[in-house]
Amino acid sequence: MDVLYEDNHIIIVNKAPGEIVQADKTGDTPLSETVAAWLKEKYSKPGRVFVGVCHRLDRPVGGIVVFAKTSKALARLNEMFRNGQVHKRYWAITRGTPQQPQATLTHHITSTERNNRSHAHTSPRPGSKEARLRYATIAQGERYRLLEIELLTGRKHQIRVQLAAIGCPIRGDLKYGDRRSNPDGSISLLAREITFTHPVSGKEIHVTAPLPHDTLWQALADAVKD
Repeated sequence: MDVLYEDNHIIIVNKAPGEIVQADKTGDTPLSETVAAWLKEKYSKPGRVFVGVCHRLDRPVGGIVVFAKTSKALARLNEMFRNGQVHKRYWAITRGTPQQPQATLTHHITSTERNNRSHAHTSPRPGSKEARLRYATIAQGERYRLLEIELLTGRKHQIRVQLAAIGCPIRGDLKYGDRRSNPDGSISLLAREITFTHPVSGKEIHVTAPLPHDTLWQALADAVKD
């Protein structure tokens, strides 16, 4: 397990694509249980270890996930996520090129539970929720673009469906329009950075996830540095 930050109240880990954050109907071991087992062994804790889930990442997505180690931290983090006080940035490799190098996208999203899909609409629909994000194109290659995304709302599959709606599906994301899958089943979307005020100490926490071990990720990241 790749731990990016830990203190008495929170632990931040780098989720691998394919892991689930919280238990679901698949029955696969969730990351929350892996974290609990790791903490139990590290600190030789007797009995059940508390690990609170305060947000999630889609299964094929990698990157930063924050867990609470105390009920006090969990309650405060939940409120912070609800109030938009946690700032998250994502990196995405897209096959298409946005019409504008940077922009704010606003859609109205509906979800279909039957096939676990979201749908982006340009105007409100019954049951829809407004979804907003900002993106900027930070590097480009021959066939792909690297976008940095700031989420302004948190909706199901939001980044995936909003980028697909502007003709820029995420590499490997067959569900939302890409042409071929990635060899490892991931999609090229990374929860790259997170910044928030610590729910107990009040200090600023800023964490960055490492890039995947992938030649395309590395090449585009090098182009950002240039």
